[in-house]
Amino acid sequence: MQHIAERAVRIIRERYAEPLSLDDIARAVPVSKFHLLRVFSQVTGVTPGRFLSAVRIDEAKCLLQNSDLGVATISCMVGYSSTGSFTSRFTESVGIPPTQYRQVSRGEGGLAVRSTVGGRDGMTCCRLRGVTRAAAEPVSPIYIGAFDTPILQGRPSSWTTTECLGPFVLRQVPYGIRYLHATMRAVRELPGRPLETMLLTATLGPLRIDPCAGSEVELVLGPRDWSQPPVLFAVPGLEMLAEASPRPVFKRMSSGFK
Repeated sequence: MQHIAERAVRIIRERYAEPLSLDDIARAVPVSKFHLLRVFSQVTGVTPGRFLSAVRIDEAKCLLQNSDLGVATISCMVGYSSTGSFTSRFTESVGIPPTQYRQVSRGEGGLAVRSTVGGRDGMTCCRLRGVTRAAAEPVSPIYIGAFDTPILQGRPSSWTTTECLGPFVLRQVPYGIRYLHATMRAVRELPGRPLETMLLTATLGPLRIDPCAGSEVELVLGPRDWSQPPVLFAVPGLEMLAEASPRPVFKRMSSGFK
């Protein structure tokens, strides 16, 4: 089952600029689109379409940070036929428009996180306590938020930062189905190689937030792998280190995948 999802992810990452459909990916794997949809969702937590959209926005983030190409050119390069549609999707996913992201990622502007709950009267919320754990010590603050999707994208309904691993509190988490995301930078030391900064993340959910929810949750942060959709939300303080995050590495397959 995993090899089917892995092939599909590779196809998405290699051909994201094309007008890929579920049928196209299924034919390239090859399996039925219904089997692909079921297996892919089980392994990655999202559908192939949502994974493809996340890869396109992630590639656009890299181009905005590392090139001077215009937004219209970048939108075409990552598979969008309309600059307006690209800008809307990028803003919705990353939290800020493409031009502002370019400035922030180059250290030319600040970035503040605004939750979706602020100012909305009558919304029933609760306080959620938890603890973060990891095998490496952070070299950045630990950013923790409650989101509506299994992909770290959009605006959080509740947001906090801590300076070290351990207890945290998320205030005003709305009742309903939520996903908790945590991210931080850590340093890895490998024999004979210089220190390497890497991104660690954790996702927990879907969680039902209500008065009967558990009193404490645990977020275990670890290195990212091929099965995880890209981080799209512009995390304050981490965007200028985006180039330190390597692209997913796929194991060699005996099938002769091209």
